[in-house]
Amino acid sequence: MADLGFDDKVAIVTGAAGGLGRQHALLLAGRGARVVVNDTGGTVHGAGGSDEAAAQVAAEIVAAGGEAVPDSHSVATPEGGRAIVATALDNFGRVDIIVNNAGILADKTFQNMTSDLLDPVVDVHLKGAFHVTQPAWALMREQGYGRIVNTSSSSGILGNFGQSNYGAAKMGLVGLTRVLAAEGARYGIKVNAIAPVARTRMTEDLLGAAGTYVDPAEVSPTVALLCHEECPITGEVLSVGGGRVARFFIGMTEGWYQPGHTPEDVRDHLDEARDPSRHTIPEGTADEFALLTRLFGLES
Repeated sequence: MADLGFDDKVAIVTGAAGGLGRQHALLLAGRGARVVVNDTGGTVHGAGGSDEAAAQVAAEIVAAGGEAVPDSHSVATPEGGRAIVATALDNFGRVDIIVNNAGILADKTFQNMTSDLLDPVVDVHLKGAFHVTQPAWALMREQGYGRIVNTSSSSGILGNFGQSNYGAAKMGLVGLTRVLAAEGARYGIKVNAIAPVARTRMTEDLLGAAGTYVDPAEVSPTVALLCHEECPITGEVLSVGGGRVARFFIGMTEGWYQPGHTPEDVRDHLDEARDPSRHTIPEGTADEFALLTRLFGLES
């Protein structure tokens, strides 16, 4: 089968000055995409900034024979998101791919969480995906094509101590991914998410010896497939790291059913309600409602 190429495609990769984003940008550019390398150049906690960070990666791509331009606008505001998309349009005339990768950390136990720690993390991770994707959405709808990859995390899907702000934002991206996948289907837009395990500035203190085995470059091939016109899936979340690719999915047990039940009945049947031995993987809210209508005897 032919290699997956990106000739004539334009990609925006946020948080692309290092770690995962840099690897995504390099791989996409190396396979023919014209890339907007977006990064504010700030610290892992969001402080400071420099135009040089994005410029260095863009220069690296150009030196290797690819096409790229740097952009240092922040994803954390609607104005910044519009400016990033404008950079793509001004330089390349279109937008086909968005990889929402920008992120910061502000870890603290929930007891000590403050709005000063919550707001910037949500602004960059969750709202940032909104701010960058929304101005490109109308363009993708009009051209009948688009690929969007959001960067979630097991810290949101599974939970992780001391990361209530980060986890909430990352799980929010799962919901955003599912909704955009549903809304984009009729327009040729596919939207997926990854939950990466990789050695980056944000994780190097957490991974220890395991960090040797989870090079960020091992995540980018999956991102490239999700960005490609041959991508066969939408609305899914893939766990990716160290050469392994797996699917996170939202399952629903068959459950327990008894009309007119009491709190005591729920207590006595909770294990049955939670039993995962028989479960489904709903594609959307309609699938859950379909199960209820069968229980109600309303299925035609």
